Amino acid sequence: MKKVGIIGAMPEEVSELLTLIENPTTETHGERKYTSGTINNTNIVLVFSRWGKVAAASTVTTLIQVFKVDFVLFFGIAGAINSSLNVGDVVLGDKIFQHDLDARPLMKQFEIPLLNMTFIQCETQILEKAYLALKGMDIYKKSASIYADKYNLGKSKILKGNIATGDQFISKNEQSQKIKAELPNILCVEMEGGAVAQVCYENKVPFLIIRTISDKADHNAPTDFQEFLVHVASPLAKTLAPKLLELLK
Repeated sequence: MKKVGIIGAMPEEVSELLTLIENPTTETHGERKYTSGTINNTNIVLVFSRWGKVAAASTVTTLIQVFKVDFVLFFGIAGAINSSLNVGDVVLGDKIFQHDLDARPLMKQFEIPLLNMTFIQCETQILEKAYLALKGMDIYKKSASIYADKYNLGKSKILKGNIATGDQFISKNEQSQKIKAELPNILCVEMEGGAVAQVCYENKVPFLIIRTISDKADHNAPTDFQEFLVHVASPLAKTLAPKLLELLK
């Protein structure tokens, strides 16, 4: 039976997911609490990664080397780079870039040293299965009903596409425009996925990065971040996790 590592980029997401776990036990490694148990008869290990690429890399390395997980699911929020995205949309990561990785002139921009790659790609079969399974769902059900009008959740979309990771919180229009110019096919930007993808790739562990759009990655973003995180993004992770785990059996 597979063991799945589930990482939450925010503690609120992990708190929601903890309520799904049967027979939980907790261990601490590197100042992180790893909770093992089952969700719908699937063995899982759940952890809050903390923020940024180094923290995420450390967390997923522990999942792989200490807990011997066979698959990694990563849940988090992201800022939209592509103008077609709206708050509440969900992006399943296809190609994961590190937008702040630049070792020129030794190698080309975005190239990961020694891997000769500018991105890490999710396995196509996994991405397609997840997309088809989630595409037809009412992903917010009615748990976020009082926020549905505020965030226009009824029109939220499931997309598959490219994600950019960097150790920067992108909140200014000039930042997002720079990323868009350099990586025109990027849908959204965040701070951990590229590190998780690289560590998984190097250890031959398949992964899926799931990002909920919380803002437009510019200073005009209207979202009340904490409200969106607690009442929309975190319950969404709780809704999606069991469905995705079913696909991995």
